[in-house]
Amino acid sequence: MAFTTHEIESPDPATRVVAADAQMRENLGDIGEKMVLNMGPSHPATHGVLRLILELDGEIITKATPDVGYLHRGDEKIAENMQYNQFVPYTDRLDYLAPLANNVAYALAVEKLMGWELPPRGKAIRVICCETARISAHLLGLGAMALDLGAMTVFLYTFTEREKLYNLFELLTGARFTTSYTRVGGQIRDLPERFIPQLEQFLDGFIPQLNEIDQLLTRNRIFVDRTRDIGVIPRDRAIAYALSGPNLRASGVDHDLRRKHPYLDYEKYDFEVAVGTAGDCYDRYLVRI
Repeated sequence: MAFTTHEIESPDPATRVVAADAQMRENLGDIGEKMVLNMGPSHPATHGVLRLILELDGEIITKATPDVGYLHRGDEKIAENMQYNQFVPYTDRLDYLAPLANNVAYALAVEKLMGWELPPRGKAIRVICCETARISAHLLGLGAMALDLGAMTVFLYTFTEREKLYNLFELLTGARFTTSYTRVGGQIRDLPERFIPQLEQFLDGFIPQLNEIDQLLTRNRIFVDRTRDIGVIPRDRAIAYALSGPNLRASGVDHDLRRKHPYLDYEKYDFEVAVGTAGDCYDRYLVRI
């Protein structure tokens, strides 16, 4: 699939929208040969985060013009008028799929500036927060991807497991989405007495469910045909675009901050880093699962 992007550079959202509309009208000359689709920002698949102007040749996206910035809130400016811990609830909204990890990242930055070091138990609790948040976010990514391709069963499986995680988050923090659990220098409270047994119970049942998802999707002919060699991001372009996490590793870049620049004693944990080769939608799926 031919996939190109063109960024509209302007600090003014209104100017970006006008420029994008003008560009879309310029490309309507050969409308009989292609379709121009305005996707978002108010679209069920985008959740208001961006707008995409897509040029389609059948099912092939020949051009994609992104228009981003719809969730800009000026968090940095807001933080200037707050004490450090007062800003923690704002970090929940940076990525609502993994608020526990957002809390930790912000606290680590402040603690580094202050020269503070957490005790081992505090670090271990934060690792639990980050890794359970990672599982939750990946489950949503897998489920939403499968649903968009018509695999409703996989969507139900992933969201069933996410619901179990949210029950754990609620037990740990008192909330399901906006957790605000981490504080600069530690956590708001210690692990509840029932948390570790319930976490172990979840993990025991999660592996068989993950294997079931793997069997349903990974070698499914329709799923493979609609994801392999689609949306290819080569290694050099992934680096140039400053991609991170599974999207970067799917393009063949073996880079994981937990291993390259360890924090929270991650160097003491034994884990494998999944790295793709093709940089397509299928590899991005494989890296996450």
